[in-house]
Amino acid sequence: MPNNIKTVVVLTGAGISAESGLKTFRDSGGLWEGVDVMEVASIEGWIKNKSKVLDFYNDRRLQASKALPNAGHFALVELEDYFDVTVVTQNVDDLHEKAGSSKVLHLHGKLNEARSTGDENLVYQMDAKPIAIGDLCDKGFQLRPNIVWFGEAVPAIVEAKDIMAQADYCIIIGTSLVVYPAASLIYDLVPGTPVWLVDPGDTAPEHRRFLKNHIKMNAGTGVLKVVNELIKNYVK
Repeated sequence: MPNNIKTVVVLTGAGISAESGLKTFRDSGGLWEGVDVMEVASIEGWIKNKSKVLDFYNDRRLQASKALPNAGHFALVELEDYFDVTVVTQNVDDLHEKAGSSKVLHLHGKLNEARSTGDENLVYQMDAKPIAIGDLCDKGFQLRPNIVWFGEAVPAIVEAKDIMAQADYCIIIGTSLVVYPAASLIYDLVPGTPVWLVDPGDTAPEHRRFLKNHIKMNAGTGVLKVVNELIKNYVK
């Protein structure tokens, strides 16, 4: 570990998980295609049909439990040998943790957890297990996926903003920076902070001015390229 360690904040989206077989939200043929997201990822959908929502997330939980980290995840772990690295992820899978990242903040919750519908502080580890109607918390309330649904507040955004403000360098991976509030985190960086975007697609025009480099590659290849550049040029 270098003596004067610098901080790298990594903001990840669905693109880094795609190469592990977890399809992205907006891709053609993706997991959500043909499914009305408001029916499975909103309070309204939950009230209307709890079984449908639980079945949807049970399938996702099982799929994610079988997924393995890819080269992009492992490259970020390697970066911890040289920098103080925090991953802020929009993803609900645990691939960063499986790879070995030591500091991970989940903005949108965790797929492998359930929480009480009556006390959000009661959270239970589920791993690959399904949640069923009648599964209750210790206070007798129905369990639900520990996921931030559309229209709900994102409590972790406050901590994420603080983390971004401490970054010496920032890597953004697998996200188009168009989904808020996560996309707004780029504005919490100290002005002039070097930012690398790894994503094969375009980003929102208003965010391009922040970028030191836009590497239009998939995560597995592009992240390794950025990690090698940081180690080579920014480690003292």
